[in-house]
Amino acid sequence: MKRQGWFYLLLLLAVMGLGGCSSEREKPQTEIYVSAAASLTDALQNIGTKYEAENPSVKIIYNFGSSGALQTQIEQGAPADVFISAAPKQMDALEEKGLLLEGTRQDLLANEVVLIVPKDSPLTISSLSELAGTAVGKIALGEPKGVPVGQYAGQIFKSLGIEAAVTSKAVYASDVRQVLAWVEAGEADCGLVYATDAAVSDKVRVLLKAPPASHKEVVYPVAVINSTQQERAARDFAAYLGCESAKNIFKEFGFTVK
Repeated sequence: MKRQGWFYLLLLLAVMGLGGCSSEREKPQTEIYVSAAASLTDALQNIGTKYEAENPSVKIIYNFGSSGALQTQIEQGAPADVFISAAPKQMDALEEKGLLLEGTRQDLLANEVVLIVPKDSPLTISSLSELAGTAVGKIALGEPKGVPVGQYAGQIFKSLGIEAAVTSKAVYASDVRQVLAWVEAGEADCGLVYATDAAVSDKVRVLLKAPPASHKEVVYPVAVINSTQQERAARDFAAYLGCESAKNIFKEFGFTVK
């Protein structure tokens, strides 16, 4: 009986040991949810692929959209570990509500606002003021309440004194990539997007750059959300976005790094 008792004890220990090894081998990946402005789609997907290759225990899950919509989602408790906005306004709102992890906010990138037309469009204008004229019909713009590129557009039109004239021609998109898509498809005569969005499309051409003095600087801040359950990993990824490797990718896609 004693031998049988030892046998079953050793068998139990062996099973427990195997179970421990198995759980270690099958340890799940750490998932980081990154809510980011739509204009960052291409650059961040490239950076995420590189980061995951260097950190195989981490999985980056992106949620791209307008910065205003992402801000609202975060305020309502949607999963988000890191937020990258296309303007300070949305990040300011989250900071005022105490939703950012203290000390993690930093300005990451800068961009330019440009006027685009379909590649084969005959439209030629020499100033954005001419958008108020009869040569231009539909103008695709970001929805001004929640889409930063639409807010920058509003600032531009106000500075040029053509706000009322342009508003009557505007068709409003849910984010900057929808503006780009409408102009690509010829559903609008022209549109205002970021220079980096125009650069990733071979179906549009840039007519004009908006004068820098006509709008606030296009700045992309990044921060870790304080409700994160993966603080260490979220901090690490946010910091990685400012390293030389990530900066080079941002530059390849036309962004200016801060």
